[in-house]
Amino acid sequence: MTTLGCALFATRWLQAPLYFGLVAAQGVYVYKFFNELWHLIHHVISGHADETHVMLAVLKLVDVVMIANLLIMVIVGGYETFVSRIGLQGHRDQPEWLSHVNSNVLKVKLATAIVGISSVHLLQMFVDVHHTPRHDLLWGTVIHMAFIASAAILAYMSGPMAAHEARARVVKDAGRVAVIPAQRDGGADGGGGDGGAAAELSTGAEERIEAAGFPSRKVLEMFDEGHLRSPEPQVITRLGKVDFVTRKANVVLLGGPGTGKTHLAVALGVRACQAGHRVLFATAAEWGARLADAKAAGRLREELAGLDAYPVLVMDEVGYVPFETDVAHLLFQLVSHRYERGSLIVTGNRPLGRWDEAFGDSATASATVDRLAHHAEVVTLDADSYRTRRLDGTQVMGAGGTGAGAGSATGF
Repeated sequence: MTTLGCALFATRWLQAPLYFGLVAAQGVYVYKFFNELWHLIHHVISGHADETHVMLAVLKLVDVVMIANLLIMVIVGGYETFVSRIGLQGHRDQPEWLSHVNSNVLKVKLATAIVGISSVHLLQMFVDVHHTPRHDLLWGTVIHMAFIASAAILAYMSGPMAAHEARARVVKDAGRVAVIPAQRDGGADGGGGDGGAAAELSTGAEERIEAAGFPSRKVLEMFDEGHLRSPEPQVITRLGKVDFVTRKANVVLLGGPGTGKTHLAVALGVRACQAGHRVLFATAAEWGARLADAKAAGRLREELAGLDAYPVLVMDEVGYVPFETDVAHLLFQLVSHRYERGSLIVTGNRPLGRWDEAFGDSATASATVDRLAHHAEVVTLDADSYRTRRLDGTQVMGAGGTGAGAGSATGF
């Protein structure tokens, strides 16, 4: 960025005092609210308030609250959008709308808030219709309808604008081939082993599988369900239909080392590729590093938006190594951004209730689990480690056995 560009970009801080001014205005409305409330209580206690008076006073209080809501939306959302990130990620009181706010969304929310305020004003006129001039009532109705029409037009326009932005992000992300992990084992086992059990794949499916960055090729047909004490085999079969992708739901696979979590995650990812979905695989540590690089480059929001092009993201090995605080917050942002936008397949070695041990912060862990598990199939794999069982089988064979204990299951 040039010196002139830096200087122009720094002028955004000139808006900061404006938002502090709105905070002062918020304080004025807090005073006005309690002043109106005190007058209402005083009139009710003294017996000077009839039903109409009480209704009008309550509508005034509602009006003040709605204007205060509008102010806080402009203060927080406007500052976050046009000045600087506030950094509320992981905070238990983070507003739901703030996680996906942008200038387009903010305009629509402001328009609907103004319509709501106008509705309250118009209702006040109709409640006190005997003391409201017909001229005021007529123009109040006309102005209210104008607000409704403008809000409807703005909402209608925001749809094509948002779609255009999404298409632009997809095209931009598709052009950045370098950021997509490559097939790590070079597809060495694609021609035999696990691949022999899979149906013949189309060229498009193969390209999606290669681009997904799976550590190796795994398929559900080669998953040894017999070693599992839980869940029941029909659970694995149901997941294999990958209908959770169309529902934008998640799959969380929990269990100890060697129980088959990564095998299942990769196999479900392969099934999703075969069903026509783009998939991206990485370990939790790799996702954290990728998002940290994007944040350092000032393009975290663009990176998260670019991942929307992938209906399925696989996050492997959550909980094996404790996360740094910044990485934990970034992973929360990823889960929060994907919420009801796309599917996540996550593997971990700890129950969800103990994720604070990995995240190092109970608030961040709780917020992450809350969004991840809300629309999710949480499956706990209860089994002895495949590697331990294989080692035991090898020892039996070395002692002169027939090798029956070696089994034929694939690695996990």
